[in-house]
Amino acid sequence: MSFINIIGKKTLILFTGLLSVTSSCKKFIDTDGPITSISGKNVYDNDATSIAVLTGIYTKISQSSVQYGGSDFSSIGYITGLLSDELTLYIGNTDPTLASYYENAMSSRLQNSSFWNTIYNRIYIVNSAIEGLNNAKNLTESIRVQLMGEAKFIRALCYFYLVNLYGDIPLVTSPDYTVNMSLSKSPQGRVWAQIILDLTDAKKQLSANFLDATLLVKTDERVRPTQWAAIALLARSYLYTKDWDNAEKEASILIEQSDLFAIEPLNNEFKKNNREAIWQLQPVLRGWNTEDAKAYIIPKEYGPNGASGVYISTYLLNAYEVNDKRKSQWLDSIEFAGTIYPFAYKYQLNSYGQSVNEYNTVLRLSEQYLIRAEARANLENFPGALEDIKKIREKAGLTNITFTTKTEILSAILHERQVELFTEYGHRWFDLKRTNNINTVMNRVTADKGGNWTPNGQWFPIPFYDTQTNTNIQQNPGY
Repeated sequence: MSFINIIGKKTLILFTGLLSVTSSCKKFIDTDGPITSISGKNVYDNDATSIAVLTGIYTKISQSSVQYGGSDFSSIGYITGLLSDELTLYIGNTDPTLASYYENAMSSRLQNSSFWNTIYNRIYIVNSAIEGLNNAKNLTESIRVQLMGEAKFIRALCYFYLVNLYGDIPLVTSPDYTVNMSLSKSPQGRVWAQIILDLTDAKKQLSANFLDATLLVKTDERVRPTQWAAIALLARSYLYTKDWDNAEKEASILIEQSDLFAIEPLNNEFKKNNREAIWQLQPVLRGWNTEDAKAYIIPKEYGPNGASGVYISTYLLNAYEVNDKRKSQWLDSIEFAGTIYPFAYKYQLNSYGQSVNEYNTVLRLSEQYLIRAEARANLENFPGALEDIKKIREKAGLTNITFTTKTEILSAILHERQVELFTEYGHRWFDLKRTNNINTVMNRVTADKGGNWTPNGQWFPIPFYDTQTNTNIQQNPGY
């Protein structure tokens, strides 16, 4: 389904979430029974069906594959890892689309729907939800407000990834097809303003408590967005837009919530409901833990082409300092046909039937320390920046750093982000772009991968079909 189809028709796409609910078995999507006879007119007439709309989005994200399609949030770390210097594509993997990512040779035809259509699909659902919730008369008020916050949080998350992957994009804030079907691109600054506005609203509307499926009862499960998730993404958004004061302020709000959040030992950071986690996705496929473990762990019996056909690059492997415990605990390797293949091992449960003990972590506290460190460095608060870096290095068993210049400290932060956040939702790729290191790094890396780097490669191509059916959407330069 193209962008035009998504925004140009009044379809039943909104209710795919309701269907997802009835087929899943996990706690955060439990309901009292299957939902029937749902239509656009009555979906927001009661609490259960209203909750199910947003729940359906989390379900779809959680059940989507990391390595196939490159179309949902779960694939972002994998695809951008191939684009950047994190992952190596196994020579036996002959998928032309993956090869085009890896060699930084994307095209509007090969990358025909990558992320674009799926994320705009999510936006259509939340725009419809916002409209429906605004007009709802019969909902429990606390549930209506919470759902409004969740919808705005998800919309901000969608636009965060679209603007970082594609640059200028159509800004869709209404389900009205008569408006949306001919939209042109909005400049990145306007998109960022909408992201920050949505997150500011969500911060006020979302509960400070982790809630269960009813949105009425507190729970230990960290699988529905809270105001802390909105604050975390808001801190990141301020960092990306170079609003250092607000980035430091928002990150500090989270860091100071020591009753809820704390840095965990390395072997616990990706377990379910750990105190490092700000927002996680609960597994929804019966018998499995995370899709990340299935994708990245290389099986001994099949070698590197037996999982997702990728392994850790030498660039990432060599970035680790001696005695960095993240290298020994978050990476593993196998020997296959006489060659050693290292792989990501943050998530370790990749066999069917294992007890569910790992949840995919979307937002976590360590990133907030690194956000605050970078904001502080840019505000010339070097002691504060070094103290935040120290917090991250301590858990990795490393000594403190003693840099004194802004350039040295910012370089150290970029290094810590590289070895801390790898394969997590595109951090490395986005960091290279926003810090203006993309051309320096990728000129060397792309040549080693067998491709030719051009600066336009930092942006994804708009799917070919959409540029043909809506002439107001201009293709990104170079495609």
